[in-house]
Amino acid sequence: MPHLDPEQLSLLALYDDWQDETSREHLRGCGECAADYAALRRAVNAVKTTPDASSLAAPGPHVWAGIHRELGLSPSLQEDPLATLQGKAAATEQGSPPAKPQSLDEARVARRRKSAWWQRPGTWLAAAAATVVVATATVWTLNQAPEPLAQAELAPLAQFSATGSAKVVRANDGSRTLEVKLSKDEAQGYQEVWLIAPDLSRLVSLGVMNSDTGTFEVPSGLELTDFPIVDVSDEPVDGNPAHSSVSIVRGTLNT
Repeated sequence: MPHLDPEQLSLLALYDDWQDETSREHLRGCGECAADYAALRRAVNAVKTTPDASSLAAPGPHVWAGIHRELGLSPSLQEDPLATLQGKAAATEQGSPPAKPQSLDEARVARRRKSAWWQRPGTWLAAAAATVVVATATVWTLNQAPEPLAQAELAPLAQFSATGSAKVVRANDGSRTLEVKLSKDEAQGYQEVWLIAPDLSRLVSLGVMNSDTGTFEVPSGLELTDFPIVDVSDEPVDGNPAHSSVSIVRGTLNT
């Protein structure tokens, strides 16, 4: 079943009355898309509700100074724009004649004009839309995570008790990496990761693993079907590059 694309999910999350019955029907039958939609709705609900303006404090000049510094803006933009607007508003109010009585609608319009940008409902709707865009991109990226090309469960050998797993993952540029995880490091010397042929006659060293996890580049010309066995050996510090013949764990990739 094809899943909803990010644009469809964003529109459904932003607008309760968005007319797309086909997509809404899909949500009712697809648990994965429903979970993504629920995450986007939580993001929208968190930011689109207009707060009580009386509880909001105007940000101090240090806020704009930090923004200016982080964005590397020009010196001409050094002055806090919010302080400038507030100063102009105060000057206008001081020089204006006494206000005449206003109707209820006029008073509401006046309050909206006087409210700062961060207190206006439209700002919060825009923030909600921006949040949905970011959340959608995150969900979409997670959903596009590459599937492993091959995986293996690693079992202990001889006197060892560590267990683990290994998987080969292909990046967007086509390169492959082997990701190894062990329950513990039992090496007396150091751990080395190998890919070995089925008959154990040929092997390729991928590198040293200094902890219980490691990621190693798989040579571009290497066929996993020719070297499907993942082996982590216990190597003595003797300067000999050959396999010590002491394996801690071993497993076969399901190629």
